[in-house]
Amino acid sequence: MYRKLKLIIFVSIVFTSFSYSQRYKISEGSFENLRDIKSFKAEFNYEHIQVHGFDSEEDFLKEKMEKRKSDPEKAANFRRDWFLNREKYYNPAFIDYFNNYFKKGERNIVADSQYLMKVNLTWIYPGYAIEPAKLSATIDFIDTSNSKKLLVVHFEKVIGIEKKAIETNEYQRVIGAFEKLAKNLVIQLK
Repeated sequence: MYRKLKLIIFVSIVFTSFSYSQRYKISEGSFENLRDIKSFKAEFNYEHIQVHGFDSEEDFLKEKMEKRKSDPEKAANFRRDWFLNREKYYNPAFIDYFNNYFKKGERNIVADSQYLMKVNLTWIYPGYAIEPAKLSATIDFIDTSNSKKLLVVHFEKVIGIEKKAIETNEYQRVIGAFEKLAKNLVIQLK
């Protein structure tokens, strides 16, 4: 009986540690380099983003517009919104989550700082109805006074925070992924 209990506890601990583990990899610097930095300017880069299941972002957009070809206005709106949602929803969701996580203002993202947090989006899965969006990103922390990279960290396939059991709006699913990316980052910064 005692042996079974020990095995159950061991399996539970292993399972819990795997489920809470952060999928990230540091390729340069360390989180220790950011210890005394209280504010960052954020910049988002979507230039090299890949969309899951497509050779390019443009291929993804072509397919989505083709599905809406019976309504040219709807097709054009999809393409327009795909890009506008970045500034309108995604970037602010990341910044808001980051700033709200540090309730006492220990760290925050501000309009102007010597230290740049450059969020380079590398991969996205926009999700589908009941499946959350996922993101991969490489985040560079740069001291702009001397262009020195203090930390380069890559987060792989971050699964978005779900707001509802079924989320039909693509942009709301993607917002959840940006919030989770911010959460994973702040956990490491704390």
